[in-house]
Amino acid sequence: MLIKEQCLEGRHVALEHLHAGHIEPLERAVEEGQAWKLWYANVPKPADMAAYVERAMEAAKTGDVAYAVRHKASGDIVGTTRFYQVDAPNRRALLGYTWYAQSVRRTAVNTECKLLMLSNLFEASHAVACELRTHFFNHASRAAIERLGAKQDGILRSHMILPDGSLRDTVVYSIIASEWPAVRMNLQSKLA
Repeated sequence: MLIKEQCLEGRHVALEHLHAGHIEPLERAVEEGQAWKLWYANVPKPADMAAYVERAMEAAKTGDVAYAVRHKASGDIVGTTRFYQVDAPNRRALLGYTWYAQSVRRTAVNTECKLLMLSNLFEASHAVACELRTHFFNHASRAAIERLGAKQDGILRSHMILPDGSLRDTVVYSIIASEWPAVRMNLQSKLA
């Protein structure tokens, strides 16, 4: 196991291990803004939330770590994020499956989530790298990843066949351990 399994808490958010009790709050969160309608985003429809959470819980048995994001000011569950394809022997993981209710996008929520998760990954778990991926046309996600301080590694062309049959070009970013101190300072300054 690579990632220290713990709930993570900051000033703005608490990251709780995803469980079945989060299904209904996540259904409400995803309805706000209807992000599942974005053709380039991998966000579940409200009716698919139970299966989405169950798959994440099943993946947790093999080392992935999924969180529900609780907004501390409102007390509401406002989204989800996770470490996946965790590669313990090589001390690396992918960070993704991140989506939020419309009301908390472009707020401190994502910045603090990433600070908490990356601190856990690099400091508590001593990872050497974290990878982030997104659809080539998901410009909002790409901008958010770049604001974190991740560097683009490249583009995997025709990487995935999406449910609608289209081919996804995947943009790959990473943060490596030697970059983490500067990335951490960047995130902390954004939250200050």
